[in-house]
Amino acid sequence: MATPFHLQIATPDGSMLDGQATRIILRTIDGDVCIMAKHTNYCSALGMGPAKVILEDGTERIAACMGGMINVMDGECRVVATTWEWKEDIDLERAQDAKKRAQERLATKDKLGDKDVMLAEAKLKRALIRSDVANKK
Repeated sequence: MATPFHLQIATPDGSMLDGQATRIILRTIDGDVCIMAKHTNYCSALGMGPAKVILEDGTERIAACMGGMINVMDGECRVVATTWEWKEDIDLERAQDAKKRAQERLATKDKLGDKDVMLAEAKLKRALIRSDVANKK
């Protein structure tokens, strides 16, 4: 059995997890990273993408993570995410509606300013990630 480490996941809305895990895999701005026990000290900004946590008992939990920071220091891992939604908490219909609205907005991008295009693209990316996580087996 894999060696556990202390993992804390928090958002501006509160604590999402505070316990023992054997692995966390998530997207940083430099690519995907897997943190396990005895990982070297590490700090990075988070990107947007799916995240997977393997708890001490072997339970696998999947989430949609949208930005933030990850810090590994002296064997403990802390994730402070801008948005962290567990798979079971994602409203798939709402995510699909957001995707549709963003696509409709981007279909008129010749009428939009650069800021509005970037905002619509970010909304589309978030909706796609949330939908992908909600549909994972």
